This record gives sequence, structure tokens and C-alpha cells, in this order.
Amino acid sequence: MQGPVAARLGDGRRLHLQHGPIDLIIEATGAAPAVREAHAAAVARFDGLLEALVSELPVLRARLRPVSPLPDGPVARRMVHAARPVCAECFVTPMAAVAGAVADEMLTAMTTAAPLDKAYVNNGGDVAIHLAPGETFSAAMFAVHGSDLGRLRLTPSDGIAGMATSGQGGRSLSLGIADSVTVLAECAARADVAATLIANAVDLPDHPGIAREAASALQPDSDLGDRLVVTGVPNLSREEKEAALRSGAVRATRMIDSGLIKAAALFLQGGALTLGEPLTQGESMSHYQQLEGAGHAGA
Repeated sequence: MQGPVAARLGDGRRLHLQHGPIDLIIEATGAAPAVREAHAAAVARFDGLLEALVSELPVLRARLRPVSPLPDGPVARRMVHAARPVCAECFVTPMAAVAGAVADEMLTAMTTAAPLDKAYVNNGGDVAIHLAPGETFSAAMFAVHGSDLGRLRLTPSDGIAGMATSGQGGRSLSLGIADSVTVLAECAARADVAATLIANAVDLPDHPGIAREAASALQPDSDLGDRLVVTGVPNLSREEKEAALRSGAVRATRMIDSGLIKAAALFLQGGALTLGEPLTQGESMSHYQQLEGAGHAGA
């Protein structure tokens, strides 16, 4: 495997780091010397990060339980800490947090190295965010086919430093039928786990038209093993979409109420359901409509 690659993007502001499946876009703002120090810290921390994760893959791909021991590496430990609060109630492995945990680790390296006004690390759509007082972070949510699902604007007072998206058509296999689920949380690793599990819960288990296949048949090394993942979803009726979204909302609401996440937006075939701040205060969704009876729910 080729080693880590670091390059400045064409706009001169963003840094691109890539190694194997890890593909990061990084941006930082602040005094020029601080930004240079932060970028140098990111490059230095990236070296060896993938190798450390690979060395613990058997542990990270195993089902997490409350009594599971902590792994050795700092990113692996972030993964376990993010998934442990929900491991007693549903199947989850630390791999559910891998993209978010990498983003969190890289952002921590940058903010530890230098004082920054604002910074983010985007790991394939799972984003770790740093905001100094007075700064804001704006982001758009997009569907796999490119349509604009809505916008959000974060401030330091929101207490949100991570966002993640999961669902059909993403980089990972899903047990559910959601087009996408976007979650906001206190860190990207926790948002990553929650997005995965909420997307899994958006489902119609007994629907005969939903195609499913063993994860191991699609990806022999999948941490999901022989569990059935969704490979095709037919056009659903309004009532079916509402039922599936409400199933996901049960899990999302439980996570919001327990303080694990701040907000979630669930999307399925033109229907949407948003829960928690600041999503309920954001701009309206341009291509998706709130389903009747499945509207906004505050945290």
C-alpha cells in the first residue's frame, strides 16, 4: 500500500491527506503562523495512524460489549468510547465510529499545536469541528444523488463539534433503508456511531420488496458478518415511509434524551424527519418534505 499523501488543494486554503481508505479534507483559519503549525501537526499525526488501526482490526471488528477491554491506540480508544454507551442495547462494533474518531484525533492534534479561530477535518462526510468564541460553521446536507437536503449553521454555544452521515449509498453497508441520516453531536466519533445506528433503525423489516444480502457476501471482512444488509429498496407508499422514519426516530429521540447526540435528520424517498437543535431551527429542506405527522421535534 502506498504511504500517506499530503497536498495543498488548489484553493491554497485546504489540506488533503490520504492513506488507503482514509481521505481527509482539512481547513483552518487564524493567524498565518498558527495555521501553518496546525497543518504541520496534522501531517505529523497522520503518519502511522492507519497502521495503528490495522494492527487492532480484529478487536475493532468484534462486537462491542460493556465488558470489552479497551484497545491500545488513541484512535481505537476513541472508537470504543463513542460506541460503548449503546453497546448493551444493540449490536455495534467500534468500526461504527472509525471515520469520526479519525477526524476527532486529527482535529485535536491541530488545536493542541496552535490557537485557531476555526477548523474542521472532513473524513468522507464525517466532520470534526472547532469554533472559537464568535465563530460560526455553515454546512449543507446533500443526498447521494446530489440534491440539497438543507443547511445548518453552528455556533460555539450549540455545543456541537461533530457531524456524521450514514445510510444507503454511502461508504458502509447499512441494515436499514434510509437514504441518509445526518447526526450532530459533541464529537464526530459519537455522531458517526449514532448516524449508523439510526440509519439501521429506519426500516420495514417485514417488507417483501426490500432486497437484503449477507454483509459477508458483499464484503468478506465486514464487521457485520452474516447480518443482512439492504441492497435494494422499492418505491414506498407515504404510510410506509412514515413508518420507517418513525422507527428511526424512536432511536434518535432516545439518544437525544440521554445526551448522546444533539440532533438528527432522517431522509427517505422524499420524506424527512428532523429532531433536536439546531436542525429544527435551520433553513427549510429544498428537495425533501416533512411527512405529515412526522414533523419537527425539539430536543
